[in-house]
Amino acid sequence: MSRPPLPPFTRESAIEKVRLAEDGWNSRDAAKVALAYTPDTVWRNRVEFPRGRAQVEAFLVRKWNHELDYRLIKELWAFTGNRIAVRYAYEYHDDSGQWFRAYGNENWEFADDGLMQHRHSSINEHPIAESERKFHWPLGRRPDDHPGLSDLGL
Repeated sequence: MSRPPLPPFTRESAIEKVRLAEDGWNSRDAAKVALAYTPDTVWRNRVEFPRGRAQVEAFLVRKWNHELDYRLIKELWAFTGNRIAVRYAYEYHDDSGQWFRAYGNENWEFADDGLMQHRHSSINEHPIAESERKFHWPLGRRPDDHPGLSDLGL
């Protein structure tokens, strides 16, 4: 199985890869998202270190069971060969109704087949008032005409 676009990345293919990742995560379908990673993928996500698709899928299920009404925007930061760096922000609320915005950076490394083999993520978040939210599209894929991070001043 391959997952185009494949490395080595051009600016255009890196942007496409980032948008495909964003779309997948906005689906909140943990089983589908996990298929974008190699069977032996290695992650660092805050204080968790999932290894392999099964652990990634379990991590994502836990994440999206806690982070309700999750909406994410990713933006290309840099790329070379089989690596892409992104910055991102996402908004969600917890089960008490408190909204949060999280900011992060990810470093990705891809296998030749386009599956991600390494994901290193650094994230911070803070509570926001519902009136401070910037991501208002219906759950699922971000519409093409919705502003990106730079356009929103994030």
